[in-house]
Amino acid sequence: MEDKTLYTIIVHSENFAGLLNQVTAVFTRRQINIESLNVSASSIKGVHKYTITAWTDADSIEKVVRQIEKKIDVIQAHYFTDDEIYSHEIALFKVSTPTFQNTPEPSKVIRKYSARIVEMNPVFSVVEKNGPSEEITALFSELQALGCVLQSVRSGRVAITTSCFERVNEFLNDREERHNSSQSS
Repeated sequence: MEDKTLYTIIVHSENFAGLLNQVTAVFTRRQINIESLNVSASSIKGVHKYTITAWTDADSIEKVVRQIEKKIDVIQAHYFTDDEIYSHEIALFKVSTPTFQNTPEPSKVIRKYSARIVEMNPVFSVVEKNGPSEEITALFSELQALGCVLQSVRSGRVAITTSCFERVNEFLNDREERHNSSQSS
């Protein structure tokens, strides 16, 4: 991935049907693959937050974000590098319980990564790990090498900025002030 950086795009929008399709279409038109996508309610009532990761270059990411911001239901969109955000993922690994019972290595690996067993029965156990992407990938690799992984799944990235304020809050406050001042005129 020469000259490409993993960017995290955070989009705040109103919650309207079809917007996710419009946002992902921007990436498709530019032939940029979305690595992860997480959509959830934000801390602001009526506003949803899309957290999208993609490997691309600086010029392309700027164009993508500008195109996303042009969508009518999008309030704001910004892109960030890993040093500008705090992010986590969650992963679940279904592993063979007999393998756990026959050898101590899987348990040692789980403890090493501060993961936890959330379900256990005679056939399989479910291991949960939340944390940075790199730790989840490393845990998976070590469990996979031990031959005990039956299934695995991981969420998309969730992220917050490392700055002391959220840009969308300032934008919404300014918009509200402009709306109030235009009504009182």
